[in-house]
Amino acid sequence: MKKKLSILIFTDLDGTLLHRDTFKFDVIKNYIKDIISDRIYVIPNTSKTDREILSFNQKLGEALPYIAENGSAIKGLNLINKNLPKELILSKQKEELISIFENEVPENLKIKCKWLSKMNKESQLKVLGLPEDQLTNALDRKYTVPFIFNGNKNEKNELSKILKYKGLTIQEGGRVINLCDKVSKAKAMQIFIRFFKKNNENIKTIAVGDNYNDLDMLKISDYPCLVFNDQFRLDQIFIDNLISTNKPSPEGWADVIKMAMEKISKNE
Repeated sequence: MKKKLSILIFTDLDGTLLHRDTFKFDVIKNYIKDIISDRIYVIPNTSKTDREILSFNQKLGEALPYIAENGSAIKGLNLINKNLPKELILSKQKEELISIFENEVPENLKIKCKWLSKMNKESQLKVLGLPEDQLTNALDRKYTVPFIFNGNKNEKNELSKILKYKGLTIQEGGRVINLCDKVSKAKAMQIFIRFFKKNNENIKTIAVGDNYNDLDMLKISDYPCLVFNDQFRLDQIFIDNLISTNKPSPEGWADVIKMAMEKISKNE
């Protein structure tokens, strides 16, 4: 007898589920709550911190499992099954990343990197586009170090190669670059799925994003979804069976999820 289908929805937050400028999602809150069930799971997979995601969970009124800081940590698998771990840490601590950076990156590139943590509050708020009451949560990072790079494309590529050789990565989001361990949203998603499959063999995955650092996650999902981003050109995105919308977040999130659910319903 075929097992019942479980659907895992891995989603970016900023610009995907949350409004790009206000970070609100009120207009789709009821829709999100309606689709969550014992067979449909919404899993934030984002560059945001633990505290930011837990704040989102609180506003939603749901205890969601999640993946934080660009794939650095998986939290709340036990919410799906009590026999699964409460957390999986996939990254070095940020202090170790900074140490590697300071020891291995040449001075001509170091001076091009402006750490967000060393900016004054006014600059931090401007870069992140956040209201002041959300800044503390955004800066409470354990595994990633956000910065602004003031060099050219060739210098950025050189920095990336040096860090890659040392086992680190730089990942670009909509507003900042993050210094990360050798982690990604896609790798963490695969690990999450592997644990979930221990008890559920019949699953389908939906991944939703709006930016370049979401593409690897979309590529490994069964139903990749892209929310409208005016800095993004669809004709440059080569992902099979891509579901897209011309609506921005948060309405665009609900739009692509509905299309993905319809496809799943037809195919099962």
